[in-house]
Amino acid sequence: MREVPIGPTTLAPYLDALGRDRAEQLRTAADRTRKLLDGRTVWNVNSTGAGGGVAELLHSLVPLSRELGIDTRWLVIEGDTEFWDITKRLCTRLYGARGDDGALGPAESDHYRRVNAENAARLTEYVRPGDIVIVHESQPAGVIPAAKERGATVVWRSHVGADTPNQHTREGQRFVRPFVERADATVFLTARYVTDWAPSPRVIPPSIDPCAPKNMPLDAAGTLSLLSAAGIIAPGTAPGTGTGTGTGTGTGTGTGTGTGTGTGTGTGTAADATLPLTVPAPVGPPVTVRRPAVVLRQGPPPPASVPMVVQVSRWDRLKDMTGVLRAFVEADRPDAYLSLVGADVTGVCDDPEAALIFDSCRRAWEALPSRWRGRVQLVCLPMADLRENALLVNAIQQHASVVVQKSLAEGFGLTATEAMWKSRPLVASDVAGLREQVTDGEHGLLLPDPTDIGAAAEAIRRLLGDPGLAARLGTAARRRVDACFLPDRHLLDWARLFEDIVLTGEA
Repeated sequence: MREVPIGPTTLAPYLDALGRDRAEQLRTAADRTRKLLDGRTVWNVNSTGAGGGVAELLHSLVPLSRELGIDTRWLVIEGDTEFWDITKRLCTRLYGARGDDGALGPAESDHYRRVNAENAARLTEYVRPGDIVIVHESQPAGVIPAAKERGATVVWRSHVGADTPNQHTREGQRFVRPFVERADATVFLTARYVTDWAPSPRVIPPSIDPCAPKNMPLDAAGTLSLLSAAGIIAPGTAPGTGTGTGTGTGTGTGTGTGTGTGTGTGTGTAADATLPLTVPAPVGPPVTVRRPAVVLRQGPPPPASVPMVVQVSRWDRLKDMTGVLRAFVEADRPDAYLSLVGADVTGVCDDPEAALIFDSCRRAWEALPSRWRGRVQLVCLPMADLRENALLVNAIQQHASVVVQKSLAEGFGLTATEAMWKSRPLVASDVAGLREQVTDGEHGLLLPDPTDIGAAAEAIRRLLGDPGLAARLGTAARRRVDACFLPDRHLLDWARLFEDIVLTGEA
């Protein structure tokens, strides 16, 4: 177990992103929570400091909580290859899918307990009696009993589940239940995931950080410069969106580098941008992109002027990247490109299947006719610098004509929320968290059956062929995120839970 170092942040940019009234409400709630906690520390425990939605959330919320005066910290557990294989299997089963053919029997349970006990042995170096410990997901759930014995109040935060429980979810729940039942409270992403045995359950949806490199404003010229320098598109002129600060030269609507005024959609020109490329950020130091993406494709990068369909996600069987590829081909739009975008498969320690899933996507791409191999690229983004990675994701989503999240199961689609914040038209599966985020026909197009390739193809074809519909959905999606999925709402939900814990001793 190790502590993740947390850098400073500042509240000033959030005044602009949230508005002064919302920011003041958040500051008032934080003052009240700080007094209630009376010196207690809030510890977050998860399985990795990089990659995946949990780490993404913590990199945003922990610094912001600290800046608001709440002593909030972050611990990451450590494990061996067998432990990560077991916990990947466990997570997949909790989603309601079988995953690999491995067991979750007594031997796996013993190894899981042993590794978590080794991590829990170090809790006394960090956690004091009375502290609050938030254990994220199933991987570190085994430390809950030790945290309780230490005298902490423990909350288990679940990020996965299944719309309809089946034999796989029940198997996963049997594995993790003895640990979770020791918690004082549990928090779920959606009411559909709440189990009948969960202690004092709450529902708290996650959020995105509008000031982080992944979601900060980028102008059209800066977006194109980043993508061309990273080798994802060819330099040139293309539709651009958004306002804010960016790099590059040329013309474009929006604020930031280049000429033009106002906000909205226009064109930007990517000059002969080369790496390294530095972009100022609302929070923290400027972000420097030093490393190109690793891209599998046939021929040169796609022209910047051609519409691009994008899915950004982990290389995970439940994200169904190969299904997106098949749907794009069936959509039969030879005037568009598809980018399947994920992390460098060596950069996420708690996901041993990533390399296998990427390899299956590679084989599916190799099996395509030549004319389609030139229209599909597999993009692996560098993970050595998380802010560099985030900025490239931002630019890819900003540039996308259509964003897809065709998950077979999904806790809460942060990449979908990020795309919605950037006013991108979305095609998403009608499952769990995505269903909570998107109203079909209002904020995006939902696929009733995520395995229906034909329906996914039709949705992609429809959005590419109807710019008016795409723009209307994107505008409504942005409003939806602003109202429901920004960090002030998220932190206020946690503040209410902490208040219940401290004032009543119960969740």
